[in-house]
Amino acid sequence: MRVVLTGGGTGGHIYPALAVAREVSRQHPQAAFLYIGSKHGLEAQLVPRAGFPFQSVEISGLKRKLSLDNVKTVWKFIRAVAESKRMLREFKPDVVVGTGGYVCGPVMYAAAKLGIPTLVHEQNVVPGLTNKFLSRSASKIAVSFSESLSFFPPAKTVLTGNPRATEVMHGDAEAGRRFLGVDAGKKIVLIFGGSRGARAINEAVLSMVPHVSDFAGTHFVYVTGDVHYEKISASLRQMGDLPGNLSVLSFVHNMPDVLAATHVLVSRAGASTLAEVTALGVPSILIPSPYVTNNHQEKNARGLEKAGAAEVIVERDLTGQSLLESLTALLRDQNRWEQMRKSSLALGMPKAATEIVAQLTELARGK
Repeated sequence: MRVVLTGGGTGGHIYPALAVAREVSRQHPQAAFLYIGSKHGLEAQLVPRAGFPFQSVEISGLKRKLSLDNVKTVWKFIRAVAESKRMLREFKPDVVVGTGGYVCGPVMYAAAKLGIPTLVHEQNVVPGLTNKFLSRSASKIAVSFSESLSFFPPAKTVLTGNPRATEVMHGDAEAGRRFLGVDAGKKIVLIFGGSRGARAINEAVLSMVPHVSDFAGTHFVYVTGDVHYEKISASLRQMGDLPGNLSVLSFVHNMPDVLAATHVLVSRAGASTLAEVTALGVPSILIPSPYVTNNHQEKNARGLEKAGAAEVIVERDLTGQSLLESLTALLRDQNRWEQMRKSSLALGMPKAATEIVAQLTELARGK
C-alpha cells in the first residue's frame, strides 16, 4: 500500500496522521509513505523525526473578514493544488489521508481531482472549516466522536475514534519511568500544555511549585513547551532549589511511554489528548483553550466531565490555588480516582487506528 498523509499546524493534526502511518506499517510492513505539509508548520520538524519522508507546499488560512491577505491566500491555494498534483503523480498513492489544518485543503482537493481515494479524519466534536470543505469530495470521513456524525454525509461517514488512542496502547510504563527517573512506587502527575505549551497553565504551575513538595509519594512532571521553556526555567531559578519531586521538561517525544506511567494528567483538552487518556483510563484535570475555533476544546472536555472521567477548570478560573485544590482532592481520594479511571476507560476507543486502516485498505482495493 502507498499512502500519502497530510495535516499540520498543531500536534493535534500531526500526531493522528503519524499514528495512522505507524498502524499501516504494523499491518502492511511493505507500505510506502509520503507526508505533505507546510514547510513552516510543526510537521516539518515532527514528521522527519518520526522517520517518514516529508515534502511541503506553501499555504495559509483564510481570514474571517474580507482582506487583501485572502486574495493572496487564494493564489497560494491554487499554486499549492498544482504542486500537490505534481507530488501525487510522482508518488502514485493508493490512498490519501487528511487529518486537518490548512495544508490539507490543497492536498486533498488535488487528490480528489486526480481520482485518488481520500479519507478525512476529524478529531473534534465540531468539525473545522477545512474538513467541512473537504467532506464534499472525500471518499470516506472518519470521526472521533459520535456527536460529529451529524455534520457529515451519513453514507460515507464512520465513527472510528482518534488513532492516537491506539498509539498510546503501545506505550511502556516502565520505559516512561526510566526516562523520567521516577521509582515504580511513586504516582506521576503529568502537567502538559500541548505541543507549544500554554501560558495560563505555566503561570498557574509556577505559583503552585512551592507546594509540590507537600505531596509525598508523588512526582510531578511539568512540560512547558519549547516556546516557554527558557522563560519558565529562569523563573524557577529565581525561586531557588526545585522540589525533589518535580521534573521540568520542554517537550516529550515519547509521550505514549510517559502517559502509560501517568496517574493524573493536567492538560488542555485537545482531541488527541482526550483520546489518549480515555484509551489508558487516566483521570484528568482539563483546562480547555479558549482560543480555538468554535470553543471546541471545552466542548470536548465537557463530555469527559459529564461521564465522570475528568474535572474541567476553565481558563478564567485557573489559578495556582484552584489547580492545587483540584489535585489535592483527587490525589488524596483513592475511591474517586478509581471511579474516574473506570469512567475514562469506558469512553476509550483503543482500536481507532485499526479501524481507520481497515477503511484505508478497503478504499485502496476499490481504487
